Amino acid sequence: MPITDVTSDPTALTLTVTGEYTVPVERLWQAWSDPRQIERFWGPPQWPATFTRHDMVAGGRSDYFMTGPDGERSAGYWTFESVDEGRGFTAIDGFAADDGTENDEMPTMTFDVHFEATDDGCRFVSTTRFPSTEAMEQLVAMGMVDGVTAAWGQMPDVLADLASFAHGAGTRVDELTDTTVRVSRVVRGSVEQVWRAHHDAELVQQWMLGPDGWTMPVCEPAQQVGDSYRYEWASDDGENRFGFEGELLESTPPRRSVTTEAMTGMDGPSTRNEMTLTPASGGTLLSIVITYPTTELRDEILATGMVDGMETSYARLETVV
Repeated sequence: MPITDVTSDPTALTLTVTGEYTVPVERLWQAWSDPRQIERFWGPPQWPATFTRHDMVAGGRSDYFMTGPDGERSAGYWTFESVDEGRGFTAIDGFAADDGTENDEMPTMTFDVHFEATDDGCRFVSTTRFPSTEAMEQLVAMGMVDGVTAAWGQMPDVLADLASFAHGAGTRVDELTDTTVRVSRVVRGSVEQVWRAHHDAELVQQWMLGPDGWTMPVCEPAQQVGDSYRYEWASDDGENRFGFEGELLESTPPRRSVTTEAMTGMDGPSTRNEMTLTPASGGTLLSIVITYPTTELRDEILATGMVDGMETSYARLETVV
């Protein structure tokens, strides 16, 4: 069953939406916590959503934009006040400008979502609380009720699609913007294990090797914000060697880190790599949002077979964790 009830209460300043589905509650939670899945039902069909960040933990943040039929954009964000994993969350829901900065000219809302098991499967209850009558009237007049109903009406198709998001689907790359891509894969292992495998030098040297025939003679991970890191690879025949280096900009163990990355010895701007680890069915969803300085550089790097090399490394990672 899809959306079963939409109730607007001008006195309480709330909009409550209920949906019921014939899947386990864990499956519903995964759909909301996985950026690849939630962007398939957060925006209405004519305004699909793209999530450039989805850090669903207390203190975390989500950034997204919806793209209209003529290419116009409407951006928004969430800041998570509390998250009860598998059961629900409370977030501040606001509008953003095209560059992602918060739009203070538009009202923010408090967004509560509760998930629960039922005899036939599961249910979610979403309650949006508006700060004032004026804010509620403004947002309802903008089509919020119809938009939510149309967007979340897509949820049954997402819940039914297990294969696209399960462990074993391999590494996938999604182009988010002209300069941004998301590389994602479900890795067998806990969030803590996958995090450690990215920060323990002895473990990194066992799996982050790309195709067969390479070793990592230099492995110096960054441990604290502000630290630099350096990795170097060498071919088994000794004829080829290259490396990457950068700085750790943000770190929230064991869930999220942000680094810069540039090829050693090469001039030019670096990329920004944002890694998020999220519990998922079959292991941990590893998601890396990479922002390139130009579209041309993005396309050039993707054409090198980078994703295939990452898949080989992640398959090897599963033997380490």
